[in-house]
Amino acid sequence: MTDIKRICVYCGSGDGRNPMYRHSADRLGALLADAGIGLVYGGGSLGLMGTIAKSVLKNGGQVTGIIPKFLTEREKMLRDVQELIVTDDMHERKRLMFEHSDAFVALPGGVGTLEETVEMLTWSQLGRHNKPILLVNINGFWDPLCALFEHMLDQAFIREGLSVRYLVADTVEEVVPRLRAAIARLPEGAETASETVEKM
Repeated sequence: MTDIKRICVYCGSGDGRNPMYRHSADRLGALLADAGIGLVYGGGSLGLMGTIAKSVLKNGGQVTGIIPKFLTEREKMLRDVQELIVTDDMHERKRLMFEHSDAFVALPGGVGTLEETVEMLTWSQLGRHNKPILLVNINGFWDPLCALFEHMLDQAFIREGLSVRYLVADTVEEVVPRLRAAIARLPEGAETASETVEKM
């Protein structure tokens, strides 16, 4: 992999309390479109999910929405995207989001956002992929999660050879450059990018 064609963004189906969350989702959508990078996301039109997808589209970018049947009404499936995939269940949705993406970005969100992000971290930890994973730490949103990883390491539940490797960016402007730099650092044909628990 030499460059990023599509980025999967995990984020909330609500807007959250801080207006910066919505602003950041809108800005990231514009940045992805400007960079010629497609968005892969959960297929809804609500909250930060809807904001980033509509921003990519508004700025002339490509969007792939992947949503399970049972959420098409609840999350108000966005039908204006170039590629829309409706799956039978959550497991198929997450597998296809993984397969369609070169990297993963987590904006603020709830339990679903956390679960999807941690699953990608787990797959990376187990050597199943080497795709970069980045937390957009708007106003310190992800600080508690980063602290938890450090606590797990301190308590020896994250052991040598079972690392959790992730990127952290404080602003959306850092996202594309940091992901591209991470991919450029990977050795050709590398199967894992893990050595220690690390924020790069």
